[in-house]
Amino acid sequence: MKTAIVYYSMGGNTAYIAARIAKKLAANVDVIELTPVKAYPDKGFKKFLWGGKSAVMSEKPPLMPYSFNAGNYEQIILGFPVWASRAAPPLCTFAEENKELLKDKKISAYACQAGSGAKKALNGLKNLLGISEYNAEMIFNDPKDRPDEDNEKKINELCDKLLISSETI
Repeated sequence: MKTAIVYYSMGGNTAYIAARIAKKLAANVDVIELTPVKAYPDKGFKKFLWGGKSAVMSEKPPLMPYSFNAGNYEQIILGFPVWASRAAPPLCTFAEENKELLKDKKISAYACQAGSGAKKALNGLKNLLGISEYNAEMIFNDPKDRPDEDNEKKINELCDKLLISSETI
């Protein structure tokens, strides 16, 4: 079974998890990083102001071209940082652009947060995609910036769910 990991990462936490999942799943995984045309400020007050405003206003920023053909994958894993209890807008752009193509796929998701709001963000993305549940989902707390045993267990747990799921396709 072929899997795509599609993610947006500003501070590197979401990218870290994408790389860990890809390594653990080993074969038949494509990793697709989303990049907005106009980068968000990534430091200081502006980071929170512009990122939070963009999330709260449900903005869907244009993305740099990316290579994704939904027909090539049975399983799609979406990864994003949590901004104002919402999925980061670049991931929402991808979801909106590919909503119809993702309908018959096994969709999993993971969220990286520094504070709280990930459960709400995962539910919001589920609503945007028009799905009732994820194949697998997980919440990570700053996995790259604050590594701990709990996040390592969660990575393994998520990958176990993904591998079991791939055997049923």
